[in-house]
Amino acid sequence: MFRAKFRLRQLTSEERKNRVESLLQELGLLQVANSFVGDEENRGISGGERKRVSIGVELIHDPPILLLDEPTSGLDSSSALQVIELLSSLMSKSTQKSVIFSIHQPSYRMFKRISHFLILSHGWVAHSGSLESLEGRISHLGYQIPLQLNALEFAMEIISKLEDKKSTISQIEQPNTSPNTTIWNKDEKFDFHESSSSTTDEGIKGYFYNWGLEIMILCSRFWKVIYRTKQLFLARTMQALVGGLGLGSVYVKLGKNETGVGERLGLFAFSLSFLLSSTVEALPIYLQERKVIMKESSRKAYRMSSYMIANTLIFLPFLLVIALLFSVPVYWIVGLNPSIQAFSFFVFAVWLIISMASSLVMFLSSISPDFIAGNSLICTVLGAFFLFSGYFIPKEIIPKYWIFMYYVSLYRYPLDSLIVNEYWGMRNDCFSWANNKNHTTSNCLMNGGDVLRNRGLDRDIRWENVGIMIGFFIVYRVICWIILARRAATTIL
Repeated sequence: MFRAKFRLRQLTSEERKNRVESLLQELGLLQVANSFVGDEENRGISGGERKRVSIGVELIHDPPILLLDEPTSGLDSSSALQVIELLSSLMSKSTQKSVIFSIHQPSYRMFKRISHFLILSHGWVAHSGSLESLEGRISHLGYQIPLQLNALEFAMEIISKLEDKKSTISQIEQPNTSPNTTIWNKDEKFDFHESSSSTTDEGIKGYFYNWGLEIMILCSRFWKVIYRTKQLFLARTMQALVGGLGLGSVYVKLGKNETGVGERLGLFAFSLSFLLSSTVEALPIYLQERKVIMKESSRKAYRMSSYMIANTLIFLPFLLVIALLFSVPVYWIVGLNPSIQAFSFFVFAVWLIISMASSLVMFLSSISPDFIAGNSLICTVLGAFFLFSGYFIPKEIIPKYWIFMYYVSLYRYPLDSLIVNEYWGMRNDCFSWANNKNHTTSNCLMNGGDVLRNRGLDRDIRWENVGIMIGFFIVYRVICWIILARRAATTIL
């Protein structure tokens, strides 16, 4: 139905539904219409049914030519025969539809369903025609086909004899047609831009919808992905909740003293590391989804920009829930700045942190060939960002040739923002006292303002850093969009 919404724009919702149901019936998939297709972890439907689903996705707009690459590979003989019978029945129902597919070692029963065979060797046409013509060529060469082999299998053994390097595509032999064979008539002129069906493949000319409708459809799809991927949703929510409670239990009710100042800084640094690294688990999902994106976007099912916007609109609220689950327990158990304004900014900053990290993972997944390389790349980048955040190495002693890492570090800006948020409203509160010898009076050795100045934070830069973090979030997504769009433009699937 998702593909029908994009490819059958000119039909009403009821007509699209009827088209999908009729195609399900034609493909023999009605009994699994509401089942999950499945993946490596979930069993889903059978292999033969999965092949038919893939064929149905391409047939939804009734194309005049259907190209399939090894549609029977990985199937048992019964399922493979069902797929070939399906393709044969599709051809027999239309006089302007051709099915072209590659196949290895077809069984004898499949031969009866295939009207034309094209055998290639070293880039040259070794045979083009019916099975009978192939048998005739073999006999003409003086060979006799063994009883235990069929003509195609024996042809593979004598392929060098069948090669005719003078043949060209224009010299391909036309097979004899029969009532059940669907081959274009020599005298018939076929318009590739017009099909005999009531639907047209407008994807040849451009995109199907405007941005608004594309984004709405993709938002609906992403919401279903989140709902169906319960293990990811549960893992992220439990990770945030347990992480918040765990950190809170370690830093319970920090005191307003010099020790508490150091512990708060350690809490903020570890929270940043935890939040940024927790998004790595989304990498395999992005990598798996990238294959689908390349396939659909390369065929102009939707714009890559629509995909990026829909992804952002759906996942931002989800990340806000994660931010709340982490922030609420850790903030109040630890006893940070008790003002509502400070708490609200803390939640907002955590939301921006995991949103930035999500954009970074999405960007790195677009340039990573696989999970192992992507995971190594993410760990390396996050480690470098943490090293040059100013927490381990002060800015003043960072080598000049590495100083740029200080300014592009994803740790620096949220870390400074959390510190300012904690102490800016307590600039005059004392965190270290010195008693005189008689213990009658005491002097403040360090207040909140001194803590900020020791970090080089002599002004409120929270919202300035918020703008920078939003910039990181946007920049990583824009770069990811450019990379995926360029790949889709050069992808042929």
